[in-house]
Amino acid sequence: MATTATTGTASRWRALTHHHLFWPVAVLIALLLINVPFTPDFFSIKMTDGHLYGSLVSIVLFGSPLILVAVGMTLVIATGGIDLSVGAVVAITGALTCSYISDQADQNALAGVFLAMGIGLVAAVVCGLWNGFLVARMGIQPIIATLIIMVAGRGVAQLITDGQIITINSEPYKLIGGGYWLTLPFSIFVVAAVVAVTVALTRKTALGLLVESVGGNAEASRLVGIRSRRIKIMVYVFCALCAGIAGLMISSNTSAADGNNAGLWIELDAILAVVIGGTSLLGGRFSIGGTVIGALVIQTLTTTIYTIGVPTQTNLVFKAAVVIVVCLLQSPKFRAKVFGARFGPKSGARGGGTGTSPAAPVKTPAAPADAAPKMEVS
Repeated sequence: MATTATTGTASRWRALTHHHLFWPVAVLIALLLINVPFTPDFFSIKMTDGHLYGSLVSIVLFGSPLILVAVGMTLVIATGGIDLSVGAVVAITGALTCSYISDQADQNALAGVFLAMGIGLVAAVVCGLWNGFLVARMGIQPIIATLIIMVAGRGVAQLITDGQIITINSEPYKLIGGGYWLTLPFSIFVVAAVVAVTVALTRKTALGLLVESVGGNAEASRLVGIRSRRIKIMVYVFCALCAGIAGLMISSNTSAADGNNAGLWIELDAILAVVIGGTSLLGGRFSIGGTVIGALVIQTLTTTIYTIGVPTQTNLVFKAAVVIVVCLLQSPKFRAKVFGARFGPKSGARGGGTGTSPAAPVKTPAAPADAAPKMEVS
């Protein structure tokens, strides 16, 4: 009986450690605990003037733009692509919105604020359409296609702001990135809504399977009737829209638009968040929940760097070292070599198999000579 109980416990532990979210969550918890010796009240949350304050609230608040960008990046990477333009889209959206608001006689007018936000988000969608067109229709490699807006878009943002930092004083606009609602930062509700809608569309409908199939083999998906080009354009538009909302948050939180520094290098953090969350850069299966945890890991790491007093000139090296450790912990082969077979890949699983014995090859009858190939009209 004791042997059976021990075997059952070992099996459950093995199943837990092989869950795709186990190591990202473990790293997130470890980073949070590291802050306790340096900040004893790190986990405390206080109510002041009807608002909740604390380190945990701040991590989610300042990590909200990254979560949004990373969620959009997840779907792009799932199709086998990548989007380097999200940082520039953040800057363009913030620049257009703040520029329009600053020209208004009454910056607190709701109609003007909503119109300004609409202009910024439309610009973001146009950037996404351009990226999708270059990748899906023109056949340009995603890293090159999105590099165009990454470089040119930052210049466009500075042209909009005339190379200056535009400051505004709009209370309605301030709500998006720096306001509170129901004691919590309003940006948390925005992020929660976007994540919930994304999960519902990709897991409760066939959209998620279509995205994964395009990422697995775009040509095969096209031949079976999936409009892979439209799927790719759609995910690039969605990614740009998420970046646009993040741009509204960042400019709203500072009540200013900085075409040069807004969203600078956020694309790299977004890609890291997607990878930490367990989504492969090769495309295919993806995890929205893993991406959210990955973004929180990066934001918590940034907070930890400042908490423990890492010198400014070495904080990027420290951040890179931690990211390397996280990625290595997610590698089954690395865990097997360092921690033993218990944490390594499942026995018998090779190349994504199920661990069962290989089945005998099945002969597929040849198609008739006069069978017409399945075509797609796009």
